[in-house]
Order: sequence, then structure tokens, then C-alpha cells
Amino acid sequence: MVTPDHRRQAKVVNFGIVYGLSAFGLSQNLGIEPAEAKLFIANYFERYKGVRAFIDKTLEEARRDLKVKTLHGRIRPIPDINSKNFAQRGFAERTAVNTPLQGTAADLIKVAMIRIDEALQERGLKSRMTLQVHDELVFEVPEKEVETMQDLVREQMEKVHTLAVPLLVEMEVGPNWRDLD
Repeated sequence: MVTPDHRRQAKVVNFGIVYGLSAFGLSQNLGIEPAEAKLFIANYFERYKGVRAFIDKTLEEARRDLKVKTLHGRIRPIPDINSKNFAQRGFAERTAVNTPLQGTAADLIKVAMIRIDEALQERGLKSRMTLQVHDELVFEVPEKEVETMQDLVREQMEKVHTLAVPLLVEMEVGPNWRDLD
């Protein structure tokens, strides 16, 4: 029963709150009053205490080390994390929180792509990976390989790395990428 608009609003809330969106910013994005957005943010952090702990720990480490890391160890320097300039420090804080999440997602999709490509070659499939956009992969797949590819892609993407929260894959099949939701 989730509509594309529900999904959009959920993304605004989750990504916005995690990356430091203010109550005013959230109110503008969702079309609600700032006071309601402020309460929404407070309730979010009350319900998802681990998110607050992650943000606090990440910022503490970034302030100490002047860098953050992805799950696979890629490093991003955060030189302005202790800046006296509010705007520079705020941007650095958002970058410090964003990098381990988005950088790790980039690491994981790249590993999955390599494994999928290897599996395609090993199995002699005619399907081809044609495009990657953030966490989405697009394939050209002959009709007779659709089911095989769905199984292969799901397995490689969902098992790319064991995490505390399972990775889940959504797939759609259609005549072209444009016509998919």
C-alpha cells in the first residue's frame, strides 16, 4: 500500500534527519508546520536511538581524527570538522555522517557488480549489466534468462556483505528502464 509519494516522504524524513535537516527544512519538505517537524525529529531520535548514537559517535571520531572511513576502509578527510566558521563546520559534520553511509553503499554496490559480472561470465549468460545509478543496476536480459538473472542478482546483492540489518533487493522487469516505476 506504499505509494511513490509515501516513499519520497520516507526518504526525506530518513535521509534528512540523519544528515542534519532542521525542523524548518523538514517542515518545508513535508508541507507541515515547523513545530510539528520539530516534534517529528524528536520522536524519530527517541524511537531510533541507534541513529543518534551512530551520528554522535561518527562526529566524535571525525573531530578527533579529522577523517571518516567506509566499511571497507576508504578514508575521507574532514579538515573543517572543528572549524570556528558555522557554515564550514556544519557542512563538514553533514559530510562526516554521510560518508560512512553513502561511501559504504558505493563500496557494496561495486563489490556486487564485480561478483555479478564474474557470475555472468562463469555461467556463459548473454545478459549484460549496462548501467549503475547509485544503488540501482540495470541489465539487458534475454527473455529466457530473466528468472536466472533475478536469482543471481538477488543473491549477489543481498549477500555482498553481512550486516546487522539485512540488505534487501527490489527488482522490476520491463521493456526498458524508462517504463519501470
